[in-house]
Amino acid sequence: MREPEAGKENLGAVIGAVTGAVGGLFAVVTPLAIINKNIRELGSARTLGIVSFMVCVPVGWFLGGRVSHALVKKLGNRKASIVGGLIGGLLPVIGFALWGWYLVTH
Repeated sequence: MREPEAGKENLGAVIGAVTGAVGGLFAVVTPLAIINKNIRELGSARTLGIVSFMVCVPVGWFLGGRVSHALVKKLGNRKASIVGGLIGGLLPVIGFALWGWYLVTH
């Protein structure tokens, strides 16, 4: 099987982008809401949420496509796309959540 071109669309890339988009909106401000025990804090840092969204979507797209391609031999095409997309989308989201946690606690 040939190596896909960078950024080539596939199911894993789309799942990674969607996971990154949804998670990226809330990744930075979720630690703030948890520590303050106030759900209204999710809207307090909208600019950081938009920045996280803008970064997590393309990173999730590329990582989701790459990880899903790497898993095809082990899981099959459809399962690899789903698992690879979720992993690829969650990696930048977890990074931004950890960064948000650092911002809140320090």
